[in-house]
Amino acid sequence: MDLDALAGCLSSSACLVTQTTSGLIIGMLLFLVAVGLTLIFGVLKVVNFSHGAFYMFGAYFAMTAYQLTGSFALAMFAGAAGTAILGLIFERVFMSRVYGADVLMQLLVCYAFVLIFDDVVRIIWGPEFRSMGMPAAFQVMPLFIAGGVVPPYYLLLIGVALVVAIVLGIGLSRSRIGKVIRAAAHNPSMVSALGINTGLIYGGVFALGGMLAGLAGALAAPVRSLTPGMGFSVLIESFIVTVIGGMGSILGALIGALLLGLIRSFGSLGFPLFTEGLMYLFMVIVLVSKPTGLFGKEAA
Repeated sequence: MDLDALAGCLSSSACLVTQTTSGLIIGMLLFLVAVGLTLIFGVLKVVNFSHGAFYMFGAYFAMTAYQLTGSFALAMFAGAAGTAILGLIFERVFMSRVYGADVLMQLLVCYAFVLIFDDVVRIIWGPEFRSMGMPAAFQVMPLFIAGGVVPPYYLLLIGVALVVAIVLGIGLSRSRIGKVIRAAAHNPSMVSALGINTGLIYGGVFALGGMLAGLAGALAAPVRSLTPGMGFSVLIESFIVTVIGGMGSILGALIGALLLGLIRSFGSLGFPLFTEGLMYLFMVIVLVSKPTGLFGKEAA
């Protein structure tokens, strides 16, 4: 425990800006993964334990596209679109067969594919650590805000995640398709009786969740090392985010992810040997005070 370092950072504007920015990028990446997870659970009632693999594939797809084309925009598109297609195939061929099954069966299927996907990555890209590198457009001088160093790429990452949050929030609450998705989450039999293809909705939601995780992986590729199994740690933290925010809540996923990111960033200063423990401790405190999470709703 090093409370002096934490107090010193909180009293320094430069350190405060730097650590807050670091916490925000951690939180925004977690949000993109967690919001896909919470969408899938909210609509399909499936705990997608393989969700971290889509984050991993998004990073590898982006790296490969960037190496082939040199275009960062195409790399982001490849990461998001590739995992959307992969998510749709995975849902239609495998997950659709275990809807309504025991949760243990669903978890076993998902965990089996975690191992399968990790081996697929080893076969295609190899077992060693890989790096995409920072795109040339962002290899520029960092911004200095109140003495703190803020790389321009961090601002892009935060901005993209905020746009996704706004679009999802407005789309699900006000658009026709958003209303259909929410109706399918609450009463799929009624939606089906109205002539709407619920299978198409389920596939679309799963593809959207995979796309968001893949986009997170693509955005993380320039600043993270790529390795088989890299999705597992972000999956666990994403589960913590959804539990803290409330399962099925997009706003909860955003707030929970930001809180967790800031806890990791500042906790690494004050509690360098207990940073992981701080996240779980915070989750326990939230669940004890509000078992459904910060924005979760009581079951009817």
